[in-house]
Amino acid sequence: MTAQVSSGTAARWNDAVAKDIIDARRSEPGAMLPILHDLQEAFGYVDQSAVPVIADVLNVSRAEVHGVITYYHDFRHAPAGKHVLKICRAEACQSVGCRDLIAHVEQKHGLELGKTSPDGSITVEEVFCLGNCALSPAVLLDGELIGRVTIDDIDQIIETAARPA
Repeated sequence: MTAQVSSGTAARWNDAVAKDIIDARRSEPGAMLPILHDLQEAFGYVDQSAVPVIADVLNVSRAEVHGVITYYHDFRHAPAGKHVLKICRAEACQSVGCRDLIAHVEQKHGLELGKTSPDGSITVEEVFCLGNCALSPAVLLDGELIGRVTIDDIDQIIETAARPA
């Protein structure tokens, strides 16, 4: 992707680059999901301005595009924070305390699931299985799986992520 920067962080939204990405996949069967994935990869989210463009190019309604974006939880509607913390809420993690972790993150750190901290340092998201059930509760920080997470661990994870680089 031309919009992807070398460090792996997403580039700033650019309508012209987004249009190129959309056009590159427009004739593929089932093009909507590949287009959305490519936009997410390039920019880290799917900007609202892409919805009418995708709808027009694929000859579908804006509502259909919006429905696909909102149905799949991995598509973001705004840029994520510098770090992304995903907390597993599947049954195994629930049975060993993920609810307490989430409550702690919300109360002590003021971070709500699905939101980004005001300083943009961290986005906290829920997921419903990280495949690390034997080491529950589990979280994923920037793609790194961490198991048997305690309240002290989550504090350290968040404090480290919130530090300026």
